[in-house]
Amino acid sequence: MARNKYPELTVEKILEVSQRLFLEKGYEQTTIQDIVDNLGGLTKGAVYHHFKSKEEIINALGDKMFLSNNPFNVVKEQNELNGLQKIQKAMMLNQEDSERATLSKNMIPLLENPRILAGMIESQRKYLSPKFYELIEEGIEDGSISTEYPKELAEILPLLELWLMPSVFPASEEEMQHKVMFVKEMFERMGVPLFNDQILSMIDVKIK
Repeated sequence: MARNKYPELTVEKILEVSQRLFLEKGYEQTTIQDIVDNLGGLTKGAVYHHFKSKEEIINALGDKMFLSNNPFNVVKEQNELNGLQKIQKAMMLNQEDSERATLSKNMIPLLENPRILAGMIESQRKYLSPKFYELIEEGIEDGSISTEYPKELAEILPLLELWLMPSVFPASEEEMQHKVMFVKEMFERMGVPLFNDQILSMIDVKIK
């Protein structure tokens, strides 16, 4: 069998096709065979050479979508913003990434796929927590943030997305609004007033 000289292109193609099918059909309704059928001649063996399961594909796709549209890279060089404002801007940009939000929140029953849930947590630990920590430290230095718990808050922040997912913790619209206000007050008391009116408005639209 000929060796694939460009495995990164194969991976890119698998993720591209998978993303389209997950968005069109839904994650649960898409099979590995569906993905193979749309790869233009690649075999199922080629898919399994790079990904052991559909769960590995969705986890890799989540990483790819974040890294290709990383909100922290956008705000990093915006020197007119202080540390707190950079975190707020990154949060808003993240909320605007509708395709990634659709994949992670609306189509995947996370509690029925513990490997996906574990992959999401690992991705958040690896990518998001260090970025939040950098900006919290920047906010402490410029005076926009006042907290004794930068590392702890940086670790908690990414996990809030999971806590606010109805597929993980079912909640009515009223209960979701109450949870958001709880998070807002908690961070204000910790010296990190993240939730301005614009962010609250974006969240309100998403939970209705």
